[in-house]
This record gives sequence, structure tokens and C-alpha cells, in this order.
Amino acid sequence: MKLVVAIIQPTKLKAVREALVNIEVTRMTVSDAQGYGRQRGQTELYRGNEYKSNLLRKVAVEIVVNDDFLDRTLETLQHVARTGPEGSIGDGKIFVLPMERVIRMSDGLEGPEAV
Repeated sequence: MKLVVAIIQPTKLKAVREALVNIEVTRMTVSDAQGYGRQRGQTELYRGNEYKSNLLRKVAVEIVVNDDFLDRTLETLQHVARTGPEGSIGDGKIFVLPMERVIRMSDGLEGPEAV
């Protein structure tokens, strides 16, 4: 089992969700996030005044998958969350973490079946 954390553009959330459902990945947690990487923030113009925004809005999608779903989940995220055919700075990152134990709270079921 793996925990996949994808930091993506908010505008890509609907497309990512639909694409994951198509490959039978139907459970996820979505959170608002703020941050920056190589972008180092951005300059905005508001009422004629220029100001620098250090944190950019992103969405964090957390998905726990069994090992047999990992590759197709990563491929789908990379393909759908990318802006344009080549992608661009600010499209986000995907982190894959080992998941040692999963317990479904409703019935106490443990392991891959609980995912």
C-alpha cells in the first residue's frame, strides 16, 4: 500500500477526479494548500498597485492505493494534472510514501482490504 500525495493546480482538480474515477480509484482526500517552488510567488496588480504574493494557491490530493493500482494512478496524475502537452512550472509535484497500516474505522478491517 502507498500514500500518494499530489500537489496540483486548483483548476485541474475536476479533471483529475474524473480521470481517477475512470481507472477505479474512487477514494481520496482533497485539501486547500498554499506554497511555492521554483515560481517564488508571483506579482499581482490590484487597483493600480503592484504587490508580491509569496504563497500560491494549490490543492493537495491524498490517495491511498494498493500496490497494483500505484502505476496507473501515477500515470493518470502526471497526464491529467499537467498544463499543456509539455507541462510548465507550477503544475505541482507527486509524492509517494509507504503506508504501513490501514484500519477502516467503521468495522475494524485492516490491511489492503480496508483501502
